[in-house]
Amino acid sequence: MAVVFENPSLRTRLAPWFVGFDLPLLVVVVVLAMAGLLTMYSSGFDHGTRFEDHGRNMLIAAGLMFLVAQVPPQRLMRLAIPLYVAGLALLVAVALFGITKKGATRWLNVGVTIQPSEILKIAMPLMLAWWFQKREGQLRPLDFAVAGVLLALPVGLIMKQPDLGTALLVLASGLAVIFFAGLSWRLMLPPVLLALIGIALLVVFETDLCADGVRWFVLRDYQQQRICTLLDPGKDPLGKGFHIIQGMIAIGSGGVWGKGFMQGTQTHLEFIPERTTDFIFAAFGEEFGLLGALLLIAAFLFLVLRALTIALEAPNVFSRLLAGALAMMFFSYAFVNMGMVSGILPVVGVPLPFISYGGTAMVTLGLALGMLMSIAKSKRLVQS
Repeated sequence: MAVVFENPSLRTRLAPWFVGFDLPLLVVVVVLAMAGLLTMYSSGFDHGTRFEDHGRNMLIAAGLMFLVAQVPPQRLMRLAIPLYVAGLALLVAVALFGITKKGATRWLNVGVTIQPSEILKIAMPLMLAWWFQKREGQLRPLDFAVAGVLLALPVGLIMKQPDLGTALLVLASGLAVIFFAGLSWRLMLPPVLLALIGIALLVVFETDLCADGVRWFVLRDYQQQRICTLLDPGKDPLGKGFHIIQGMIAIGSGGVWGKGFMQGTQTHLEFIPERTTDFIFAAFGEEFGLLGALLLIAAFLFLVLRALTIALEAPNVFSRLLAGALAMMFFSYAFVNMGMVSGILPVVGVPLPFISYGGTAMVTLGLALGMLMSIAKSKRLVQS
C-alpha cells in the first residue's frame, strides 16, 4: 500500500506564525502608525529624510514585534536577569566612560553609539515580573523592599546622567509591577500625599521659590528651571519658556477642526521647536485640531485598555505583571509627552509613541508590543 505525503503549501507552513495575534491591539497600533506617518510627512517636510527614516524605523519595529511575539512568555522570563544585569552594567559604564553631549552623559561607544538607559525600559518590568513570579503566594514586605532596591538602582544611575524623561518612564513601569503585585494602598498613600503637598506649596510660594539665586537641594538647576518655567512660561518667553508657549499657540491655533494637512503655519514657519520629535503633538494639534487630538487620545486610551485586558487574561503572574507594566509604559509615554506640549507638565525628553521621530524609542515600542502579543498568544493556547 503506497503512502502519500502531502507537501503543505506556503500559507499552511506560515499560518502558525500568525495565529493568536491580538487583532484589536494590532489594529490600533496600525492606526497610530498611520497618524505618525502623516504627521511626520508634514512636520518633517523640510527635514531631509526624516519621513523615510521614520517609515524605516516603523518597519524595523514591526519586524521585532513579529519575532518577539513568537517567543513564549516562559522564555521571555529567562531573559529577565541577563538583560537587567547587562543594562545595569552598561549604565555604570556610561557613568565611567560615557559620551557627553549638551551637558548630559547618556551614550556609550561600543563600536556604535548606544543609549543603554533604553534597555531598562524593557529590562525593568521583565526583572520585577520575574521577581514576583518566583515569590507567588508567599509575598512578604521584604520582597517589596528588594523590588524597590532593584528599581532604585537603574533609576538613580539614569537620573545621574541626567535623563529625567527616561528615568520617569523606567520608574513608572517598575512601580506598575510593584503595584500590580499587591502593594498595599496604605504604603502608597503617604508619598502621594507628600507629592500633592509639595505641588501645592510650590504653586502658592512660586514667586519666592523661583526667584533668582534660590536653589533647591533636590533637583539640578535645569530641572528646577523647567518646573518654574511651567508655572510661569511668560517670565522668559524667548528663552526657557519658548517651547511651552509655542506648543500651546500651535495647539490653540488649530481650533476645533484644525488648519488642515500640510497647512500648519506654526509648524512650517518653524516656530515649533523639535517639531518632529518631542513637540510633534503640537504640529498634529495645529493641523488636525481638537477633534484630531481627541481621536488620537482615544486611540492611545484604547491601546492602554487593550494591554490591561491582555494582562487580566494572562495565564500566570509573570505574564500578568509584565503586560500591566507595559500598558503603564505606553500610558506614561503618551501622558507625559502630551502634558508637556500642552503646558501642564514640565518639558522632558519623552517621545510620543509611534508619532515622534526616533529609532531607539521605536525599537523599544516594537519589543514591548511583541511581548504583549506573546502574552496574548499564550493565553489563547492555554484556553485551547
